[in-house]
Amino acid sequence: MTLGVFFAVLGSAFLHALWNALIKVGTSKVGGMVILSIVEVPIGLAVIAVTPAINPAAIPWVLAAGCTHFAYKFFLTYAYDRGDLSRVYPIARGAAPMVVALVGAAFLADAVSGMQYAGIVTLGAGILLMARGVFSRGEDRALLPFALGSACATATYTMIDGLGARVSGVPAAYVAWVFVADGTFFTLGMLALRGWDVIPRDGRAWRLGAFASAASYGAYAVSIWAMTIAPIAVVAALRETSILFAVLIGWLAFGEKMTGEKALASAIIVAGVMLTRL
Repeated sequence: MTLGVFFAVLGSAFLHALWNALIKVGTSKVGGMVILSIVEVPIGLAVIAVTPAINPAAIPWVLAAGCTHFAYKFFLTYAYDRGDLSRVYPIARGAAPMVVALVGAAFLADAVSGMQYAGIVTLGAGILLMARGVFSRGEDRALLPFALGSACATATYTMIDGLGARVSGVPAAYVAWVFVADGTFFTLGMLALRGWDVIPRDGRAWRLGAFASAASYGAYAVSIWAMTIAPIAVVAALRETSILFAVLIGWLAFGEKMTGEKALASAIIVAGVMLTRL
C-alpha cells in the first residue's frame, strides 16, 4: 500500500465517523437521518446515470439491502438518542464484524483462521468492557440493544452487499442503486411512523444532513477505490480506525466524558476488528 492510498483510507475512516457525528449533533437524530436518506437518492441516481446497467438478477439483492439498511439506520438513530457517540459507535461498529465472523464460521464455507478467532474473542472482550461502562456510569442502558441491533443489521447488509455486488456485474452501479433503495425506504418508513413533522424545516439541519450524506458516499467510494489498488484485507482493517476517530470527535467536539476504561475498550475493539479483517 502506497502512502497516498494509506492516507486516503484514513480519510475514508474519518468521513465515516464524521457523518455519524453530524447525525448525533442535531437536535432530532431521526430528522437528521431522514435528510441524509433523502439526499442519498439524487446521489445514487447521479452515479447510475454515468455507470453501466446492473444485471437484473441483482434487483432482489438491492431490495434486500435497502430493507436491512433501514434497520441499520433505525437502530443507530435510536441508539444516538440515548447515548454518546464515543459509546455507541464503537459498540455498533465493532460488534458487526464479530457477527459476520461468527455467522461465517457457523454457516458459510469460508475457512476461519486462528487469527480471526482471536479477533472474535478480542472483540467480545472490548465490547463487554465498553458495555460495562454504561452500567458503571449510570448511562441509559437502552442504548445497548439499539447499538447491537444496528450491528446485526450492518452484519446482514455486509453479507448481502458482498453477494449482490458480485451478481450485479457493476459494483459501483450496485452501490448507487442501494443508495436509492435505502434512501427511499428509510424516508417513507419514517414518514409512515412519524408523519411529515419528522422532516426538519430549518436550513442548518438540511445543510448538516446533506453534508453527512455526501460524507457517507465519499467514505464508501474511497474505500472501494482503495480496494482496487491495495490488498482488500489491509484496507478493511485500516478503515476500522473510524472507531478511534469517532471516540476522539465525541471527546473533543462534543465534550463527552473520556475515561481510561472507555479509551481501553475502544483500542481493544479496534484491535479485534483488525484481527478479523487480516
